[in-house]
Amino acid sequence: MNTLAEMLRQSSWGRNLPLHEMDRVIAESSQREVPAGGHAAHAGQVVEHWIGLIDGLLKMSVAAPDGKVSTLTGVSAGGWFGEGSLIKREARRYDVIALRPSRIALVPYATFERLRATHLSFNHYLHNLMNARLSLFIGLLEYDRLLDSDAKVARCLATLFNPDLYPSPRPYVDLSQHEIGLLCGLSRQRVNAALGTLHDEGLVRLEHRGLTVLDLEGLRHFASGR
Repeated sequence: MNTLAEMLRQSSWGRNLPLHEMDRVIAESSQREVPAGGHAAHAGQVVEHWIGLIDGLLKMSVAAPDGKVSTLTGVSAGGWFGEGSLIKREARRYDVIALRPSRIALVPYATFERLRATHLSFNHYLHNLMNARLSLFIGLLEYDRLLDSDAKVARCLATLFNPDLYPSPRPYVDLSQHEIGLLCGLSRQRVNAALGTLHDEGLVRLEHRGLTVLDLEGLRHFASGR
């Protein structure tokens, strides 16, 4: 498993920082372990850190007053989140829950603001990250009520291959059917049926745990519902 320092140094934004700045970021940052089912972040809390996932799997979700929960997206190892609330200095609007035991990196607000104020490459990274997340959420609104279960699972899997949100994506997706269901808001049974359809279409190959994406462009086309 990566250490905190390795995760920071290998990040898309960290690779573009001067060595002395990266050493300072590492010294100022910390990590925290989150058990499966535990909160990496709570809705309504004051945001004091930019958060990255060292290892594990997280989901962002919002809850209605009646208890109904809607999943927004997943976060896999190497992903970062919370920059919008940190920049606006507002309370977090969503919960972030660990779907398996996870370790998170915590970059303090002061460090985050120093990087924004002094490094153009860091601002370019944030711009690309926030633009990618905006596109993801617009797609979520567009497709959530229009797609059937098969297309929803395809969309869920296809979003994991956005390099701005998920660094260094690989064809093999280390997710159980239960975890895919939690990310898609579907039952395990529906996910199982959808994966069978995607397998029959030649888009994925089912593995002992997880799956391998065989045709990413085909998966994206299937996910569009067209």
